[in-house]
Amino acid sequence: MNELKMVRKINDNVLELVRGDITAQQTDAIVNAANYRLAPGGGVAGAIHRVAGPKLWDECEKLGGCKTGEAKITKGYNLPAPYVIHTVGPIYSRSDNDPVLLKASYENSLKLAKDKGFGSISFPALSTGAFGYPKEEAAKIALNTIINYLKNNKKPSLVRLVLYSESDYSLHKEILEKIIE
Repeated sequence: MNELKMVRKINDNVLELVRGDITAQQTDAIVNAANYRLAPGGGVAGAIHRVAGPKLWDECEKLGGCKTGEAKITKGYNLPAPYVIHTVGPIYSRSDNDPVLLKASYENSLKLAKDKGFGSISFPALSTGAFGYPKEEAAKIALNTIINYLKNNKKPSLVRLVLYSESDYSLHKEILEKIIE
């Protein structure tokens, strides 16, 4: 996988876009694009559970699930990141509530990281896989939410958006360049 990276300073904080694998990130926490049960599945959730190992599911089962837009935390087990923040993004339905819930998923994950004193966090592109959120719209919500958060908070001081495909990376890079111009 070719390393692609874009770094932007936001006040004293850093926003990074990288093409890569969310399970390989060495930040204080990675974010799991979870289902409401926090169960292993396909996509990001499946990959995170596979690398973390069975103890992650054992801990997730005890959390009683997670509502859309909320965030919960577990240990990272066999992942390079010591913690996993699980958030459930909306299943795209063309509802006026979809963007509200997607924004809440990012904000609540960032707030949880701040509450835990984390300096760094890595996100995948939430809701854009099996949950069907249009990628361009989701990227705009993600980037605007993260930038606004970084403008008003000191922790986490590094937020990394990890995009698996080169096309997803390019789309986010293009949108970020327009937002920050």
